[in-house]
Amino acid sequence: MANVVSQGAQERGTRTLRAEGALRAIAAGQESPERVRRVLEQALVFAGASFAAVYTPTEDGELLCLMESAGVPRTLYGLRDSYPRAGRSPVAEAHREGRPVFLGPAELAEHAQARRVPSRDFFLTALPVHGDGGGCLLAVSERPEGFGTDDRECLELISEAFAFSAPAAAVEGAELPPGAFSLAMDTGRVRVGDDLLDLFGLDPVEFDGRVETLLSLTVPEDLPSLMSVVEADHMSIGDRELEFRVLQPAGPPKWLRLRGRLLPGGEGHPARLVGTVADASTLRSDVTDVARVQRLAAALATAVTVRDVGRAVVAALRRPLRADRIALAELESDRLVVSVLDPPEPEAWPQLWRTEWRGEWPDAPVRAMPTLAAALREGRARIWPAGSPLERALGEVGPGGLAVLPLPAGNRMAGVCLIGWDTPHDFGSDERALLTACAGLAGQALVRARAFDAEHELVGMLQRQLLPRRLPRLPGAVAVARYLPSTAGLELGGDWYDVIPLPDNHVALVIGDVQGHSAGAATLMGQMRTALRAYAVEGHPPDVVVAHANRLLTDMESDLFATCCYVDVDLEEGSAWCVRAGHPPPVLRYPDGGTEIAEAEGGPPLGVIAQADFPMSPLRLPPGTLIALVTDGLVESPDTDIDEGMDRLAARLGAAAPTDLGLVADALLGNARRSDDVALLLMRYDGLTLRPLRESWTVWRVPQAVGHARRFARRTLRSWGVTEDFDAALLVVSELVTNALVHTDGRVRMDLTLVGDRLRIAVADASPRSPVRPTSIGWEATGGRGILLVEALSATWGTLPVSGGKQVWAELVLGRR
Repeated sequence: MANVVSQGAQERGTRTLRAEGALRAIAAGQESPERVRRVLEQALVFAGASFAAVYTPTEDGELLCLMESAGVPRTLYGLRDSYPRAGRSPVAEAHREGRPVFLGPAELAEHAQARRVPSRDFFLTALPVHGDGGGCLLAVSERPEGFGTDDRECLELISEAFAFSAPAAAVEGAELPPGAFSLAMDTGRVRVGDDLLDLFGLDPVEFDGRVETLLSLTVPEDLPSLMSVVEADHMSIGDRELEFRVLQPAGPPKWLRLRGRLLPGGEGHPARLVGTVADASTLRSDVTDVARVQRLAAALATAVTVRDVGRAVVAALRRPLRADRIALAELESDRLVVSVLDPPEPEAWPQLWRTEWRGEWPDAPVRAMPTLAAALREGRARIWPAGSPLERALGEVGPGGLAVLPLPAGNRMAGVCLIGWDTPHDFGSDERALLTACAGLAGQALVRARAFDAEHELVGMLQRQLLPRRLPRLPGAVAVARYLPSTAGLELGGDWYDVIPLPDNHVALVIGDVQGHSAGAATLMGQMRTALRAYAVEGHPPDVVVAHANRLLTDMESDLFATCCYVDVDLEEGSAWCVRAGHPPPVLRYPDGGTEIAEAEGGPPLGVIAQADFPMSPLRLPPGTLIALVTDGLVESPDTDIDEGMDRLAARLGAAAPTDLGLVADALLGNARRSDDVALLLMRYDGLTLRPLRESWTVWRVPQAVGHARRFARRTLRSWGVTEDFDAALLVVSELVTNALVHTDGRVRMDLTLVGDRLRIAVADASPRSPVRPTSIGWEATGGRGILLVEALSATWGTLPVSGGKQVWAELVLGRR
């Protein structure tokens, strides 16, 4: 029998034995609020879980609420912070039936309560906890094979290690241990232990029980981070830790460390923040392995890009391991692309990295480093002490010791992390397990971040293709625009802007937003931008332009609607007409620094009512006025009303110096929440330095019409002081007017404009057909030479659509006047 027992003990996995040892060490330690979290963290280290949580029943027994969690955010797997005890969730079934529940991707897809996140395959395990009050241990794995036999044994050991007698701070009305507190999140009333008030320098008799009293004693610079913990909107279920300073009657501020955990209240009961506050100088400086893994998991939970992942790995490992340098590289085909080097200075890295590779952020083939290639093939962490024979590219990274961490993600390697020491490093017995656990978390985060980077870049590229490549140069004005895609998702947005030059020194400023974030919204945005530009260039007034766009969107029978703000600015007169369709109004900043939110009447959003009215509102723009058009992503958020956001935008615009519009735009976008797309269009009206001279003539269809037009042009040019180049100008007038009378019907109008030495002659008619330049003219031809004469005499000429017709124009450079 003894031999059988000995043989069974030998067959037990080494990992299981190490897990038993770690759990015994935690159980032998002093009871503390961290004990539950430390037990839970063992699932990350020994069972390869990417997420682990424990649920306990509420006082009324109706719900199983999340008490503590570790690893990546639970929202990645669609997990909730509470489940009905009588429901069909894996948590409830394991708790009720007293047996483990194992679910793979297929079972999760069919499970009614799993709420599985699309395109993410994972394995879920729920084990009952047999302690005071019971509970359930939940673990998630993203590895292709899920939880193996050893993993499940480790999870069973962890579930047996829990004993859920509620902490004293968690029981309402119970006496608190020294240094502990219990904060009601709905009222802000706080109960504190005896020693906690001493740390703040308060008399227990004078303390009023309000958390604001304690916050008033903190150093102002530390108050925002502390408020992010004690405000319910910023907290999530789980553990929080931070250090802050409190003011002292004499001497420097005192450093304190807060460790808290938000506990759900269940039905009819508010959530409470419980924890401890201690003097930071009395705490141990060393960090346990599981704490390092927990910190890295928490940092990777908020890492979005590949650079974010690299920085999180560096922050979690370099200082605790006392490493001299860390490099994180992605594996792309057979090449390593380094994304983060710490320290970033090139001189801190081997000469080979700076000469043969590409500068500060190098890349190289894996085959150039056989030792590294072997570690990647094996897929496990490798450690070489000082003096190990390594190729030069690796040996100089860690002359005192080198650790190579392949970063696995599923059945492939996502990258590698190199950790080097300059002086001989004594590798502890648990460092290999620590590095392995960290590598698994970093590999999964790296794949997610790489996918996010690629998709976000694709989304941004498509979005930029639908927006103007550059804004036009404007006479007497300067315009800049900014667009920021949302970072909350990877779908295309519907925000757009446009600056449309129009005849007679007019310009149309347009900004709009299509409902939703999808390919359909982006497509509709492109159609709306094109339609508004086309209607504006045709010469319609602003209200007609917007009405046409509304009718077009209604006829398209789309399920989406769009908002829009259209401003037609007369750059000569310094005036504008504004039309709004369910969009925020423009904000004006006047030369004296005063601001105004334009009181512009508005119509409904585009695509809602087919026969809607869109009134025009006048705007006055003295020289130096700044006009700002924005989408709601900049001025509205879930916790900010749009009116408050517009007032805040006006105040920030008034405080900005309008000399450099690019800096103004960047400053206005500096605090954008990015939960929605943001578009911003700014234009500063400076006024024309040289005002044009204009005159118009209506050409009547009489036999002497061309002669009347020539005499009007001669009188006008003489009144303007033009004494040269009469014949060329009058010949162009004759040809343009003759073409309009002969080839079109209806009204004909001639406009003369003089700016400096450039004379513009424009003749408008009711026909949309543009004149065609003949390719060849025979000697016997009686017509067709008019356009050739206009082309020969003019510096430039062309046609424009105007209100269903066209305008043929030509510009001449006159002699000195």
